[in-house]
Amino acid sequence: MMNLKVYIDQHSGFCFGVVYAIEMAEEILDEQGYLYCLGDIVHNDEEVNRLTKKGLRIIDHDNLKNLQNEKVLIRAHGEPPSTYELAINNNLTLIDASCPVVLKLQNRIKNSFDKDETIYIYGKHGHAEVIGLLGQTNNKAVVFQDISELDLPSLPKNITLYSQTTKSTDKFYEINNILKENGITVNTNDTICRQVSNRDKELRDFADKFDKIVFVSGTKSSNGKVLYNVCKERNPNTYFVSNPDQVMKEWFNPEETVGICGATSTPMWLMEEVKHKIHSF
Repeated sequence: MMNLKVYIDQHSGFCFGVVYAIEMAEEILDEQGYLYCLGDIVHNDEEVNRLTKKGLRIIDHDNLKNLQNEKVLIRAHGEPPSTYELAINNNLTLIDASCPVVLKLQNRIKNSFDKDETIYIYGKHGHAEVIGLLGQTNNKAVVFQDISELDLPSLPKNITLYSQTTKSTDKFYEINNILKENGITVNTNDTICRQVSNRDKELRDFADKFDKIVFVSGTKSSNGKVLYNVCKERNPNTYFVSNPDQVMKEWFNPEETVGICGATSTPMWLMEEVKHKIHSF
């Protein structure tokens, strides 16, 4: 008989940008029964499935070109200016749920670009947010996800550095220091979302408290990968799952304590289901 004590991290779960996007989507779904959404509303398959059942229709940019006279949700990651132009031409009503933190960053990058600054963005290649940021510079900014991608000796002597909002703060400052050590004058803009970066510290503390940690996240979530590694570093007995079916009975021993936590794209209901599954052992 297992007598496991299972706790859910109350700081885990959706960040406010995602909460806002999902609330907007649900409101319109309740009104009109369906809604188009450009890209996955959140990088979590379980939540996407829940909303698809309610009538959310996920489309990509190719579908968007052929869509007319409809409402389309822009998710928290934001979009480049070309999407807004297309919407005007196709008579689409955009329900803009871009996260305020991302919108502010887009504006700052656009201002830098208008001043002819040389812009470098620390972010994940091809990530939805990064595509939106690049669009502010007519795709002229340089995106890199690791300092090793940059040929330091041939970099311009003056650059303006930004970051995707969900990147690691420590890594960002480490990159910043390497650039400066190589004689580059960096106009540094720390544009990392504090709701995401504070999770880092909170999760370290949380992971310390339990025998085992079950980290719940979609496989597409960048933030999920970062935060899972934070837990794993602090507590080697950390397991990654995307849904309750992946939880294994043999991970646990009687009388252990288990902590459940997740990414900023992990819904609380999913963590509850994982807890329920563990209790069923």
